Amino acid sequence: MYDRSGPHDPYVRVRGAREHNLQGVDVDVPRDVLAVFTGVSGSGKSSLAFGTIYAEAQRRYFESVAPYARRLIHQVGAPKVGEITGLPPAVSLQQRRSAPTSRSSVGTVTNLSNSLRMLFSRAGDYPPGGERLDSDSFSPNTAVGACPECHGLGRVHRTTERSLVPDPSLSIREGAIAAWPGAWQGKNLRDILDTLGYDVDRPWRELPAEQREWILFTDEQPVVTVHPVRDADRIQRPYQGTYMSARRYVLKTFSDSKSQTLRAKAERFLVSEPCPVCGGSRLRPEAMAVTFGGRTIADLAALPLTDLAASLVADDGAARILTEDLRSRIAPVVELGLGYLSLDRATPTLSAGELQRLRLATQLRSGLFGVVYVLDEPSAGLHPADTEALLTVLARLKTAGNSVFVVEHHLDVMRGADWLVDVGPLAGEHGGRVLHSGPVADLAAVEESATARFLFHRAPAPARQVRPPQGHLKVGPVTRHNLRGVTAEFPLGVFTAVTGVSGSGKSTLVGEITDELEGVGRVVSVDQKPIGRTPRSNLATYTGLFDVVRKEFAGTEGARARGYGVSRFSFNVAGGRCETCQGEGFVSVELLFLPSTYAPCPDCGGARYNPGTLEVTYRGRNIAEVLDLTVESAADFFADSPPVARSLATLLDVGLGYLRLGQPATELSGGEAQRIKLASELQRVHRAHTVYLLDEPTTGLHPADVEVLMRQLHGLVDAGHTVIVVEHDMSVVAGADWVIDLGPGGGDAGGRIVAAGVPEAVAGAPGSATAPYLTRALTPGG
Repeated sequence: MYDRSGPHDPYVRVRGAREHNLQGVDVDVPRDVLAVFTGVSGSGKSSLAFGTIYAEAQRRYFESVAPYARRLIHQVGAPKVGEITGLPPAVSLQQRRSAPTSRSSVGTVTNLSNSLRMLFSRAGDYPPGGERLDSDSFSPNTAVGACPECHGLGRVHRTTERSLVPDPSLSIREGAIAAWPGAWQGKNLRDILDTLGYDVDRPWRELPAEQREWILFTDEQPVVTVHPVRDADRIQRPYQGTYMSARRYVLKTFSDSKSQTLRAKAERFLVSEPCPVCGGSRLRPEAMAVTFGGRTIADLAALPLTDLAASLVADDGAARILTEDLRSRIAPVVELGLGYLSLDRATPTLSAGELQRLRLATQLRSGLFGVVYVLDEPSAGLHPADTEALLTVLARLKTAGNSVFVVEHHLDVMRGADWLVDVGPLAGEHGGRVLHSGPVADLAAVEESATARFLFHRAPAPARQVRPPQGHLKVGPVTRHNLRGVTAEFPLGVFTAVTGVSGSGKSTLVGEITDELEGVGRVVSVDQKPIGRTPRSNLATYTGLFDVVRKEFAGTEGARARGYGVSRFSFNVAGGRCETCQGEGFVSVELLFLPSTYAPCPDCGGARYNPGTLEVTYRGRNIAEVLDLTVESAADFFADSPPVARSLATLLDVGLGYLRLGQPATELSGGEAQRIKLASELQRVHRAHTVYLLDEPTTGLHPADVEVLMRQLHGLVDAGHTVIVVEHDMSVVAGADWVIDLGPGGGDAGGRIVAAGVPEAVAGAPGSATAPYLTRALTPGG
């Protein structure tokens, strides 16, 4: 028998894992394999892979660094586990994105921009007499490289007469200058203009051009004595008024105001356009004068990566070494199906799945071995055709001498694994057990497993009655990103799936559907953006559920006796909250040389409230304990409170029964955030026809949860609404009434409609990358 105390244990052995809903889990996972952790959403697989195995590896790393760093790390705490042996160093690739910034791009995430800048610095063609530039001079994110006009952003915000005065038929008194502030401040500016001799009662368009120019754009700030028109019931004395042009007011508000509402209003009157100095290149003229192969660095950064690799050709020494290095770095990105991206593509425009695969591509070049990579659904956002390339890349990481642990729902990724850990059987407190840990084929014998039902015992596709359209919605012609004059017709009153390989233009096309189009009454777009960026935002606050819960607490005998009102039970205002963490329940721990992280508050232990507030109970629980309930448990707890029960029922309907009411937004995946938004929408009763747009709603969902979600979406269609989803899950596409397939490839190789029709018709379309996978989904047992 193998000596477990030896230095080379071939297994990672977990004993007594109790993180989140894990029920004292013991599991052995072999090293140097591709192991998939799966189970229904909320079953505990991420708690095992990330919350336990990766968290322990991270803690051990922190223990090895400087004492000062260790002291800070102790605030974060250790995972709840008895012991873990055989654990190598770990690298985590999760889908949670950091705060988006317009300066972050594909080039900066992959470090490809550094290599391209080096190429231009060392081997670029300089103009005659041009001074040699270092690589920083080719970066828009440095002082020596950035265009001085737009500071390296490539765009400038400015105001125009049209943006400031949307309706020129109005007079100034009637509110022609829409950008002006409301109430007394706007009246003040109007009275100042009147005093200065401008006609405030004449339609704006009839004022002389030079007057319109001065009123909107002057930098002068004249001070005049204003004699306001007297109201019958009040005395208004003369005052000194200072004029501020509409442009000056908008720019000042946008840059200086601390009010998010005022800044958002000011932004509506700004027009964003390419910088007039650099033309959007973001760089100084000196850098733009240098070329390689006849192109500037901005030209190359704008090319799809597949085209960029093809254009990097050099014969002589230094240039050839640099171009070969660049091409070798681009290759894994293209291999992961991301060849349609360009280096200048901003990070905030990428999906979480795209961002994770970019980081995965950089790891292929890192040369690390002997580590365990822990990945969070790397197949998210991938067309089935691209999943095969992903499996090849994961196999290469394994071949290089690493262990690859993947949290995943995709059946093809499971089938390609060496080892499968299935957690369940259900979500939340009904899960948290390891049902199977072993070879994939052995899962077939585990009757409790929801995964086994889809992996091995696939039932025939249910007979579908295709719904007839109740009209059509015409979109286009659309020319945006890689779409070139594309026109599409979406049937109304049915379920439509828009599919195609990654980067084919699906989201761009669906993004053109607005409530301004003919035939659309109301559009609801349910995206995967976070419901908040700090632990202060959570499930209960976003859905409005918390308002009702606070009223229930304020109405208790204990609250009335203490004089506590509704606001006492809010963790967002002073009074009832813990002031150490200001009601967040967490404090930010700055690690100096590492990204900052959140740790439970040392005073309230994560409860968010002060001791006085926690003394009040409702049915035996204080407010912190209620926030710690899962949606499922809360549904029982509040069963006789109709407003609360209705909100909780919709969350259960979209498969989120395992989430805690107070679960911070920072812990939610993009798919969970999207389903919370959908639940909030389902709470409202809408009788008018609505078009629902969802971008990959099955991301992060186990096939069993997909069934639950699809019942809800098809229920919306049965109620007379229209549902349009961008989707890669072929079981969803096979169950649609209408399919629009884009492609045939991604980026410049896509951007057109390959096929449109009922699923059976698209499955037979020649030249469609989707067709063979859709055929398999439509075939019983396929």
